[in-house]
Amino acid sequence: MGDNVDEAKGRIKEAAGALTGNDKLRDEGKTDQAVGNVKQVVQKAVDNVQKAADAAADRAKKVAKKI
Repeated sequence: MGDNVDEAKGRIKEAAGALTGNDKLRDEGKTDQAVGNVKQVVQKAVDNVQKAADAAADRAKKVAKKI
């Protein structure tokens, strides 16, 4: 959820900077958006690794029961 907040905050900052001609604020907005996007990508990767680890653990349990 925080990732989307970063992205939304960035969009608002970028728009405000563009409207006011404040390049620093516009750039901060772009940075916030990038941070939000990176956080989303990292979270997806963490989720995928967790799913793979859970699946491997389940398979190991099944094999152990057969032994």
